[in-house]
Amino acid sequence: MSAAVTFATMRRILAQLKHDHRTLALLIGVPTLLMILLRYVFDQPAAFDRIGPMLLGLFPFTVMFVVASVATLRERTSGTLERLMTMPLGKLDLLLGYALAFGLLALVQVAVVLAVSLTWLGLDLNGSLASLVLVSLLDALLGMALGLFASAFARTEFQAVQFMPAFVLPQLLLCGLIIPRGEMASWLQAIADVLPLSYAVEGMQEIGASPDFTGTLALDVSVIAAFVVVALLLGAVTLRRRSG
Repeated sequence: MSAAVTFATMRRILAQLKHDHRTLALLIGVPTLLMILLRYVFDQPAAFDRIGPMLLGLFPFTVMFVVASVATLRERTSGTLERLMTMPLGKLDLLLGYALAFGLLALVQVAVVLAVSLTWLGLDLNGSLASLVLVSLLDALLGMALGLFASAFARTEFQAVQFMPAFVLPQLLLCGLIIPRGEMASWLQAIADVLPLSYAVEGMQEIGASPDFTGTLALDVSVIAAFVVVALLLGAVTLRRRSG
């Protein structure tokens, strides 16, 4: 691994995204707009205070999954990835460069959504703001890592987007956002317990309920971080030069 190659990859990705206004709008504008819509859909501050923190973790995860999977596939189909992999660099150098680039974008995304939610939308947060940023950032990195992994199995950008229902929707249904995991059938609960988004939602619930960094929150953060590392390693193993 080379730090110089990793940071060069990060700078290249950021330079490309700087000129891709539609992707930037998707990364930053869409989650903010969804939070605004949901605030007025509920139209009850208590309900928004309960579900708002959980959504602050779900939106970065979902958006980053789509953007990372499509961006990686675009580099493969354009031949950029093939040219890079003929150079003396490791797959982890590339993936860590992606992770750093999208991690910085995730910080901007979370900062904008939080600023709008805590000021204009009046979200009342019981927990630590730093803990909320940490979990939101990990959720975004998790979506990015899974998107990189999913892109290995797609040949076109359309196929990459089609993987979102397979990777994201089951987790949204079982993560505890709609029905608490404890109230699910035992076999559904067993599946939910091994899905990373379950711990993302649980972590946000802890932040919304307690001002302290609880043991449950620490466990949730550790599990999400472990899933990020595993997904990046899987992405390195499955990374291919071409999409054919």
